[in-house]
Amino acid sequence: MSKTSSGERNVTWVGYLAFFLTIIFFSGFFAKSTEWWRVFDFTVLNGSFGQVNAEGQNALSFRGIGGTGAKDGFLFVLELAPSVILSLGIIAVTEGLGGLRAAQQLMTPILRPLLGIPGICSLALIANLQNTDAAAGMTKELTDEGAISDRERAIFATFQTSGSAIITNYFSSGAALFTVVTVPVITPLAVILVFKFIGANFLRLWIAQMENRHNQEDKNDRPAA
Repeated sequence: MSKTSSGERNVTWVGYLAFFLTIIFFSGFFAKSTEWWRVFDFTVLNGSFGQVNAEGQNALSFRGIGGTGAKDGFLFVLELAPSVILSLGIIAVTEGLGGLRAAQQLMTPILRPLLGIPGICSLALIANLQNTDAAAGMTKELTDEGAISDRERAIFATFQTSGSAIITNYFSSGAALFTVVTVPVITPLAVILVFKFIGANFLRLWIAQMENRHNQEDKNDRPAA
């Protein structure tokens, strides 16, 4: 996910197509489909672990229940590994096809004013709506390769950790409340999404204030000419 520069070649239609298809892949659009095209969804390809208990018992994965300490933490990491590896592999293919350059050109004018982050973060942002671990892995790679600054990473991390995996969690855990909510089902989802942006911008303003304060202190500390 190398940071692009003005001297790189222009984005072709292949790049735009790759970006569009990757958005669909991480959006969860085909997650509930029963047709063959459901294979173009991240959650479907990520799959799930099999069950190890006998028929009729409570469904348990290889991790079981009641684990503690380093051993349970190790199994937790094993659960995270497939989604992170798959997401980074898909992003590597997208980058090779020019999809990340397309993301920068199309999404930077939108994400800069909304969150103060570059358009190359758009795929990680979309992935965050469905899977926490995939988005975190993609953001780490963007940071390691210098595609985003520490300031941008902090703002983006605030967006991600507030209501993370909102679509997956809302339509799974939140489904139990659908029969009692007095507003349209989409309304709470929209409120959570809006406050993800609000929370990230609060941090953005705080960082800007701290930077201005430090600049003013540095200016005052300089000896007079």
